[in-house]
Amino acid sequence: MAAKPIIKVVAICGSLRKASSNRGLLRSAIELSESIEGMSIEYVDISPLPMLNTDLEVDGKYPPVVEDFRRKILQSDCFLFASPEYNYSVTAPLKNALDWASRPPNVWANKPAAIVSSGGGFGGGRSQYHLRQIGVFLDLHFINKPEFVVNAFQPPPKFNNVGDLIDLATKLRLKDVLLSLKAFTLRLQQQEDSGA
Repeated sequence: MAAKPIIKVVAICGSLRKASSNRGLLRSAIELSESIEGMSIEYVDISPLPMLNTDLEVDGKYPPVVEDFRRKILQSDCFLFASPEYNYSVTAPLKNALDWASRPPNVWANKPAAIVSSGGGFGGGRSQYHLRQIGVFLDLHFINKPEFVVNAFQPPPKFNNVGDLIDLATKLRLKDVLLSLKAFTLRLQQQEDSGA
């Protein structure tokens, strides 16, 4: 009996802060993925990436840290973005990572993705809308449902003081996102394999 394929998910957080609730969502997603057969999530840190500067591209090569990042993106099956909202948009570090991996050849292209976010007010929802808009040009395919935003400051407490997700209902919602991402990824892979 052939082994079932493992969906390789790269998780990227738009916040660089260690105690970020958005990073906490990704830590929780990694834990939750252990109970989902056929899914593996790797957190990829974007903080080492230099700011996009095409002067750093020499003889068709990118700086080693960028090459490593691009390789991880290329080798993944899909993406899980934790996107906090800064000024109604995505963060500068996340936009920078998106830009580096979109340099020719675009390694984001034709892959599924999901977005989760946490914050005040709308819970980062406006950053999700902007990320989806960016994804159109990058040829990313975002799941539409379930949407996942968390108002981190409304009771009951959702996160502890180091950013870990502690609310069971929110964890269950997050698991639903992972299951949807897995199903969508498998569906797109099957369509690609069948030539559809």
